[in-house]
Amino acid sequence: MNCAAVQDEAGFWAAYMRDVPDIHPGFGRNLAAFRDALWGGPGWPDADEVRFTNSDSLGSLRGGTFVQCLEEIAREVNSVRLVFS
Repeated sequence: MNCAAVQDEAGFWAAYMRDVPDIHPGFGRNLAAFRDALWGGPGWPDADEVRFTNSDSLGSLRGGTFVQCLEEIAREVNSVRLVFS
């Protein structure tokens, strides 16, 4: 997922829906829904890895806590590898 143009959370979820194929339309577009998706719920990326390129742009979201939450989810989930670059 290319995060280069992400300026806010809505932009992040729009990029996720755009760049990760076959996302369920019922996906909630928030961090709780993302966590659920990685455990097999709606929004499951059906991949071994999701790569967030240009992820430096995420550092300003929620004062830096958004990317921290994503990294926490990455540590919790073993079904999909999340890579930040």
